[in-house]
Amino acid sequence: MIQEKFNIEGKVAIVTGGAGQLGVEFCRTLAEAGARVVVADLHGAAAEKTAKKLRESGFQAASFHLDVTRIKSTRELATDTLSQFGRIDILVNSAALDPKFDKLAASKNIAPGAFEDFPLDDWNAALNVNLTGMFLVTQACVQPMVKEAKGSIINICSTYGINGPDQRIYVNEGKRVAFKPVYYTTTKAGVLGFTKYLAAYYADTEIRVNALTPGGVYNNHEEYFVKNYSAKTIMGRMARKDEMNGALLYLASDASSYMTGSNLVVDGGWTAW
Repeated sequence: MIQEKFNIEGKVAIVTGGAGQLGVEFCRTLAEAGARVVVADLHGAAAEKTAKKLRESGFQAASFHLDVTRIKSTRELATDTLSQFGRIDILVNSAALDPKFDKLAASKNIAPGAFEDFPLDDWNAALNVNLTGMFLVTQACVQPMVKEAKGSIINICSTYGINGPDQRIYVNEGKRVAFKPVYYTTTKAGVLGFTKYLAAYYADTEIRVNALTPGGVYNNHEEYFVKNYSAKTIMGRMARKDEMNGALLYLASDASSYMTGSNLVVDGGWTAW
């Protein structure tokens, strides 16, 4: 039956950024499909809160205080997961820096996120988390998959990794509110390159590596932004936070057994026109 293709009963899944808006959704989705889930996040208390809710719902879940920029932390994530659950089958690389704007922009009389004055420290921090962090976590967690020659790695990308951001949506009543910062498109495009590299690297195994690209997910955004963003999508709205879950489970399970090196875009038609 087709439902069996989506069954991941007994599998062990790690979700980095597991306490974030989408991370929480991903953790619950994988748990409901039968996986034992490790909620890994820089905010350890939030990770444990998420894991506790899953356990209270009858699922098997653990938390891990993860700093993706530290080799020791990423290796301990893999070691602890193996110690608790004996295997690693699914890795969801969801941890990333949110696009924060330059706090000093106002004092410099420029719009936050402006490229011409974007701080080097912010650029380096984003590269360290969004790309190097994904590299380090994957390097640590793929080793048990290599031993089994099987596994699914899902890297969370963004439509801004495919297309450059339309900076006009950050304008409210003719006034520039901010710019989407340069690091976001740059690092998310890098995620796609990393995905294709790993997929090709693990040819002749059943280790599959794919990207999931969400469109904009509503998270109490300001009204002007919701209006501007929604006007650019075919469906005329932002995504609900649970609308990536089906795509995630598809990539994690045998339902996508003939898919690797690909990018699954769930964006309400944002990139279609």
